[in-house]
Amino acid sequence: MQKRTLGFWEIWNMSFGFLGIQMGFALQNANVSRIFQTLGAEIEDIPILWVAAPMTGLIVQPIIGYFSDRTWHSKLGRRRPYFLVGAILASLALFVMPNSPVLWFAAGMLWIMDASINVSMEPFRAFVGDNLPDHQRTKGFAMQSFFIGIGAYVASKLPLILTYFGVANTAPEGIIPDSVKFSFYIGGVAFLIAVLWTVIRSKEYSPEEMAQFEDAQKEGFSVGERDEAWYSNNGTGHLQVGLIILVIGIIASYAVYHFDLKKDLFVLTMGLISLFGIALIVSGILQRKGSIENGFVIIMNDFQSMPQVMKQLAWVQFFSWFALFSMWIYMTGAVTEHIYNTSDTTSEAYNLGANQVGEMFANYNIIAAAVAFLLPVLAKRTSRKFTHFLALVAGGIGLASIYFISEPTKLNLEILPMLGVGIAWASILSIPYAMLSGALPANKMGYFMGVFNFFIVIPQLVAASILGFLVGKFFNSEPVYALLIGGVSMIIAGLLSLRVNDKETAVKNG
Repeated sequence: MQKRTLGFWEIWNMSFGFLGIQMGFALQNANVSRIFQTLGAEIEDIPILWVAAPMTGLIVQPIIGYFSDRTWHSKLGRRRPYFLVGAILASLALFVMPNSPVLWFAAGMLWIMDASINVSMEPFRAFVGDNLPDHQRTKGFAMQSFFIGIGAYVASKLPLILTYFGVANTAPEGIIPDSVKFSFYIGGVAFLIAVLWTVIRSKEYSPEEMAQFEDAQKEGFSVGERDEAWYSNNGTGHLQVGLIILVIGIIASYAVYHFDLKKDLFVLTMGLISLFGIALIVSGILQRKGSIENGFVIIMNDFQSMPQVMKQLAWVQFFSWFALFSMWIYMTGAVTEHIYNTSDTTSEAYNLGANQVGEMFANYNIIAAAVAFLLPVLAKRTSRKFTHFLALVAGGIGLASIYFISEPTKLNLEILPMLGVGIAWASILSIPYAMLSGALPANKMGYFMGVFNFFIVIPQLVAASILGFLVGKFFNSEPVYALLIGGVSMIIAGLLSLRVNDKETAVKNG
């Protein structure tokens, strides 16, 4: 039994919700650093405040993927219940965020907003894998990239558009400007409407049909036989490795404390290394006791046995998203300080620079939308991994070029650097998922798409942990150097993409 080839408008409808989701993310990415600075955050403290975004993704997406694989509602299906609940919560959070009275409240709202967006977003990736046959998946993810680009373009320009129509772009110290507030309100409404469109206008295959598709796969996913002895031995391995990792995390945390290093590093040593060690220890104890059917053990073991293509793509994703996170955190500070020569959030120059960052983000997203359907064509003529390589190198050059700009003209700041970033963004949002989806089993599509998100959020946690330390310690707290680091990171990601062992039937057949 084979999945039906879908028409253009069917793929359009199932992807349309990403328009709203990305409007939410784009408003967050372009304005949250501005909100934090307005409420009194120092530039070197911005990364640790942003840690909410990757942490919520790290926790929420695998859990949502795991449960959505096992969900079936007679009317809403498998993934659509999560779209709907996440959209309602995210829309409410978008209304509250720009009204944050103090910094700690804004940081907490970022956790809530990002968690809600992740509840909607993760199942959308699996939705393409569920509904499309192999030969249409590259097109399906390209359609998502198109809507991501359009949504982010509109959202990034909203403060500038509202300013043009007379909405105040400045405010007294500690107050969020009305141009930002009303942008978030518009984004909240758009988020809910777009996701509702996909929920209402799309269908899903039943669990019985998905089982038949799984049986029909010529090259399925297999982890081999697992008996009691396997679980006992595997549990011992998890326990031993977990203890080693936990000790490393404790030693590293003590070093941060003893040498009075920047406290952001605790996110890496305690929040990432130590917690992963504890998770392995718990998994090991449960498996040794024979408790192997609970969701936590299943998640840990499936993470261990991920497909080879996924392991190769993990490194590509790590360096790609490290670069993107450096841009999202530091672009506002880099432009306002390096080019506009101000860090006074109440000044006209600062807010002009912040608005220009919105314009830059809008441009890279509209460029991503414009090239989204060209990437599958280039991939068909060459290969997906070579296409991704070219796109990431272009993005790295564009990001690093900000350092060499002294005059904020439309061409040399808003367009040329963002041309490369936009091409990279379009590829990051589609090509890795197209390469991955063909290697995943249908009954674990949601979970593995959620786990794949680890390699998006872990580099963001690393960036949140070390970028503030590096910028403050070695670069005199000048944020533009974070963009240089990000540019180099993206070029490394491009080189690593060439080693991915991609099964390209999806491209070659359609």
